Amino acid sequence: MGKVIEQVALSRGHEIVLRKTSANTYDALETADVAIDFSIPDAAVSNISACLHTNVPIVSGTTGWLAEYDAMLALCNEKNGAFIYGSNFSLGVNIFFELNAYLAKMMSKFDQYKVTMEEIHHTQKLDAPSGTAITLAKDIIENSAYSSWTLENAKEDEVFIDAKRIENVPGTHTVVYNSTVDAIEIKHTAHNREGFALGAVIAAEWIVGKTGVFTMKDVLNLES
Repeated sequence: MGKVIEQVALSRGHEIVLRKTSANTYDALETADVAIDFSIPDAAVSNISACLHTNVPIVSGTTGWLAEYDAMLALCNEKNGAFIYGSNFSLGVNIFFELNAYLAKMMSKFDQYKVTMEEIHHTQKLDAPSGTAITLAKDIIENSAYSSWTLENAKEDEVFIDAKRIENVPGTHTVVYNSTVDAIEIKHTAHNREGFALGAVIAAEWIVGKTGVFTMKDVLNLES
């Protein structure tokens, strides 16, 4: 993802001043106007913290670290910084999020339908389920009588997520409402990683000069 984001950023006229790896430091960070973090769960908090301490707006698409999310929000507010976290930066996926929430609200009136989810990602993805799947599940829970999600055998009030890892699959997410007589399905399929990268760069362009904690809803002006 980092390489694709760099290509997209360069194509839009931006300059890359730091490519952070485990082998170098944050020394050049203070020269940046904005930072984009697409790393790994173990590195995300350090990257976000370094940016907020250096007063550099930060856009993070890394998933699997959200146990520390509230701490990063508090740090952002303490430092009067700017921060966007997104489980997925694709324009199509963010439209899909809104559609999923709206459908969940509608389907909450029909208890004969049981909702399940499937997410498929490439084998290099370290966390399961994906952050995108968790966002979809949380939006269903917020708008229905479901109380939690699970990767195991689901109870009546749990959303079952089937997380699959298949080589060379950028990302596919499916939400199915199934009854004894029919099924209703919505699905988003990513053809490549460029959509995620473009959304992240657009978010980085948008947040420069702003203060606060934002989401892709703010960037794309999306409302349910």
